[in-house]
Amino acid sequence: MRLGSIPGSSGSVRTMSHFGAPVLHRAAGQVAVFDDALAALVEDMFATMYAADGVGLAAPQVGVAQRVFVYDCPDDEDRRHLGHVVNPRLVAADGEPVTGPEGCLSLPGVEAPTPRFDRAVVEGVDLRGAPVRVEGTGFFARCLQHECDHLEGTVFTDRLRGLRRRRALWAGRRALR
Repeated sequence: MRLGSIPGSSGSVRTMSHFGAPVLHRAAGQVAVFDDALAALVEDMFATMYAADGVGLAAPQVGVAQRVFVYDCPDDEDRRHLGHVVNPRLVAADGEPVTGPEGCLSLPGVEAPTPRFDRAVVEGVDLRGAPVRVEGTGFFARCLQHECDHLEGTVFTDRLRGLRRRRALWAGRRALR
């Protein structure tokens, strides 16, 4: 295996933005320049995601207000999905609505049953600007929707209501003390 063939192997772990950081609560901007700095960001995001034992990570979670996310996530059949999307758009979220456990690297240790659709389709481009289309079902669909939400300034707790939301926010505040 050649050096650098494992995503994140040449990247650096970045500091995670935690719940409440302004970058997590506003829409990220489009990527306009496809250069070495973007490639380095993606490598760093993979390294950061792996260091935090995550399955997905959006650029705002490392303090960068750009529309980029990475993933290394299984679906419900335990098939591995690995990649990145630049300037992603969630073009479909449909199928069966499912409420399942969800957490976030920006809210360490907090998990809550969160409603999502069982199928998602994301379109965008790769590091060179070539079109990318990613389709997922089950847990992978949940991951795609979660990461696209981050790019719109939405954290999974924004999808919760009532007591479930209050408990998750309380746990998040305690975890970040």
